[in-house]
Amino acid sequence: MNRLLDVYDVTWQMKEVLKQEITVKNREQVIEQVNQLVEARGKHMEKLAAPYSEAEKVLGKKIILLNDQIEQTMEKIFNVLKSEMKQVKKQKQSNRNYTNPYEHVQTMDGMFLDSKK
Repeated sequence: MNRLLDVYDVTWQMKEVLKQEITVKNREQVIEQVNQLVEARGKHMEKLAAPYSEAEKVLGKKIILLNDQIEQTMEKIFNVLKSEMKQVKKQKQSNRNYTNPYEHVQTMDGMFLDSKK
C-alpha cells in the first residue's frame, strides 16, 4: 500500500484551505486550520521510512510541488501580516505623538548660555 497517500491527502487539504480568499475576518481561522493540518502531516511523515517504491517516489514529487505552492501562499500571508503589524505600530506612534507632541523635545527653555568671555 502507498504509505505517502495520507501525507498527500493532508497536503492537498492544506492547499485547498489556503486557496480560499483570506480576509482579515477569516485569517485567524485559516491559520489555525493550516496549523492543525501541518501537525497531522508531521505525524504521518514520522511513520515514513525508506525504501520507497516507484509509485511512492512519483507521489513524493507531487507532494513536493504542492508544498512549494503552499509555501508561496503562506509567505504572502506572512508578508501581509508583517505589513499590517508595521502599520499598527506606526499608527500607535502617531497617536502617541498627537496626544503628547512635546514628549521627545529636549530644549533648555529660559536658559541662555553666553559663549563669549
